[in-house]
Amino acid sequence: MQVRPPESEELAAVAELHTAAAEAGGARAYDAETTAAWAKRGERSGDDYPVDDPASRFVVAVDAGVLGFGEVVPDEREVRAVYVRPDRERGGVGSAILAHLEGYAAGAGCSELTLQSSLNAVGFYERAGYERVGEGESPGGIAVVEMRKDLRRAGRGRGRGTARRRPPATAARGRTAARRRPVPGRSP
Repeated sequence: MQVRPPESEELAAVAELHTAAAEAGGARAYDAETTAAWAKRGERSGDDYPVDDPASRFVVAVDAGVLGFGEVVPDEREVRAVYVRPDRERGGVGSAILAHLEGYAAGAGCSELTLQSSLNAVGFYERAGYERVGEGESPGGIAVVEMRKDLRRAGRGRGRGTARRRPPATAARGRTAARRRPVPGRSP
């Protein structure tokens, strides 16, 4: 799978995916009327997406077709979208898109990101380190959870100059497993 800016011929697939993901996710969290308003079946086109907006980073995840898409606006410190094709949910596509967007925003100087999560996606964002900060309504009029993530805090850990975590404890001894070092004169 590759996360990158879309090719122009992929935008129709983005529009179809957007509708399908809204219908699938909406059915799990909203009533039929709200889901239909969010999905906009038959109303979306490839021209709806900000692929040429210099203030925005719009990307697709592809692997033999478009699997998902996302958008971040660094100047507003906001993730605007992460959508995944319904048959590829929980397969790492959304996480790959979100990681790409967060990395792009951090590289542009963002220390934190905010977003409005649809009710069906709150758990996904919480697992990615976002915290609930309130409730609200999206520009499209659906109930959302407002969330934020401190990118400075998220960047701490392995590979960032801090100590590595200890290896897992062994079941037999209940203590940290140690790597065996060869003793001179003995065969392993």
